[in-house]
Amino acid sequence: MRLPLSVLIMSDISDIFFSGCPKMRGVKSVIDEIAQTDITVLIKGESGTGKDLVAQAVHQSSLRRDKPFIKVNCAAIPKTLLESELFGYEKGAFTGADMKKPGKFELASSGTILLNDIGEMDVSIQAKLLQVLQDGEFARLGGGNVQVNIRIITTTQNHLEKSMMEGKFRQDLFFRINVMSITVPPMRERREQILPLSEYFFDVYKKKYEKDVPFLSPRTLKLFKEYDWPGNIRELENMIKRAVLFGEEEVLRELLGENGKDSEKGPLSGSLPANTLKGMERVNLRQIGKKAAENAEKVVIEKTLNETHWNRKEAAKLLKVSYKALLYKIQKYRLDEIRTSA
Repeated sequence: MRLPLSVLIMSDISDIFFSGCPKMRGVKSVIDEIAQTDITVLIKGESGTGKDLVAQAVHQSSLRRDKPFIKVNCAAIPKTLLESELFGYEKGAFTGADMKKPGKFELASSGTILLNDIGEMDVSIQAKLLQVLQDGEFARLGGGNVQVNIRIITTTQNHLEKSMMEGKFRQDLFFRINVMSITVPPMRERREQILPLSEYFFDVYKKKYEKDVPFLSPRTLKLFKEYDWPGNIRELENMIKRAVLFGEEEVLRELLGENGKDSEKGPLSGSLPANTLKGMERVNLRQIGKKAAENAEKVVIEKTLNETHWNRKEAAKLLKVSYKALLYKIQKYRLDEIRTSA
């Protein structure tokens, strides 16, 4: 199972995440100021910056720390199912509802609920969320009023102000969830954290996969520090996982945009990882060309997926291939294994 950032807050990553960088120390000071209150918090930031970590830090610093912390990804659940997921339903509320089911708000009672990507929530559901914020009450599907005492934290990657102007997000709800906002800066503005986070993830996955591999070379670390990390911490974590699992530093450097070739290793070393060249002394040029082409294709696909935050449909458009063809390539090059653990 993948080791997500959100479950690492209780470990050493919390010390790294909120230290070594003035902007993140500022985020931590805001958390300390608001944690003992019950005000709603809106956490803003690009995908993969660690918004979940900030939310969990707020919960762990609050008086509700021993109560439930429930997460809901509004973007991942179809709008037809999100209402029942959040508010639950009574027996017989719809076809297939053969028993009463509590929703996430009920399960989070006395604790904290985190609504990720709140901007993706349908307007019809936003009205019920507003009622929870105003009255601490909602109705399950099929009837049955429920009183709850919870703290609500939301996150967004997008500008909710624009969604309001387009009629996709309620203005009254925006003002309710935006009592306090925290912006998590992207990795390109937190370069001081790249090395300690790399060391942390390297140790985590080295133990997890029981791999006896050396840490990244100075040459690769230099590229790590210069790279802009469009996928932020999540991309960094996946890069380190790849290094631990496959030891492909040459491929990593290509993904990070290294130009030129190492004169000591010959003209092919910049295009093929070292382990690809082993045993190829007697193969013909056609085989070498095929290997080089496949490696280049793999690099371009992975880089495009990272730049689109693994939005496969968007990546397929950029690569000018069909969605089905891209899925085949992802499977062929085992790119999902790099992004998520088996």
